[in-house]
Amino acid sequence: MKKAAEIREMNETELENYLEDIQEEYFNLRFQHATKQESNPVRLRLLRREISRVLTIMTEKKKNAPKNK
Repeated sequence: MKKAAEIREMNETELENYLEDIQEEYFNLRFQHATKQESNPVRLRLLRREISRVLTIMTEKKKNAPKNK
């Protein structure tokens, strides 16, 4: 898990790649949890929060980006 400050330092491409990685991990953990395999419910919650954090920072960066006319 990365801190918000570390995420804010990433560029747009790095953010998108990181988001894809954690979304894939979240999907796999949800699948394991649904099939009653060994999974950590706390990790699911942390990944969900991390996804939200990344999406929020991506939105902030888009709003603060210089507007080209």
